[in-house]
Amino acid sequence: MDTEKKALVGHVHSLETFGLVDGPGVRTVVFLQGCRMRCRYCHNPETWSMSGGEEWSAKDLFNRVYRYRTYWKNNGGITVSGGEPLLQIDFLLEFFALAKAKGIHTTLDTAGNPFTREEPFFGKFRKLMELTDLVMLDFKEMDGVRHKELTGVANDNILDLARYLSDTGKDMWIRHVLVPGLTDQEDDLKAMRSMLDELKTVKKVEILPYHSLGLFKWQNLGIPYTLEGVPAPTKEEVERAEKILGIRKAD
Repeated sequence: MDTEKKALVGHVHSLETFGLVDGPGVRTVVFLQGCRMRCRYCHNPETWSMSGGEEWSAKDLFNRVYRYRTYWKNNGGITVSGGEPLLQIDFLLEFFALAKAKGIHTTLDTAGNPFTREEPFFGKFRKLMELTDLVMLDFKEMDGVRHKELTGVANDNILDLARYLSDTGKDMWIRHVLVPGLTDQEDDLKAMRSMLDELKTVKKVEILPYHSLGLFKWQNLGIPYTLEGVPAPTKEEVERAEKILGIRKAD
């Protein structure tokens, strides 16, 4: 009888070979398929479905991205993003284990929605953190009601994830998409600043200005886009948010 273990398959949306904004240095970025959040400003709605993307084994995918190691120099590496990569945590564990075996810096880019302290997820997540050098975590909204209106899901577990990462000494970058009239309220930004002040391992905070460059994807998929006509934030609006969050720009 054939008892050989079937290879674990991951669903991959796309690859970026020369990423400059998804972690330190130059990085190869793997975008996994699937997300449960329905952010109103999402610029990759085609990644929502769990059934899309190309099927890869972790070994084949690693061999593919390892070709680009000469780009990474001393401070680059591999970032896994999405979609939501934590929805494929078993595949991610296998993939990051291959990367760490080669001494490669690993970054997880997540919105945190799948996080729970319940098993079996929590045990797998703790193992994943042993293989992860940096977590890039999106803070969509601090207010729970507004977060659900914006993304379709609650954020209690996402904030719990941030505290867990801080308590266990895991380096984080925090990012926030600034949408005029939606995610730029002063009370929310001040609440975010208070949260950031609690966290001990945040190495960087970034404001990502909203843009509508992904609008055509919503149209192609036949999904109503509720933010049509919302402008990108002005330079002054971005600087105001950065000031509230305590972000200091390099001279």
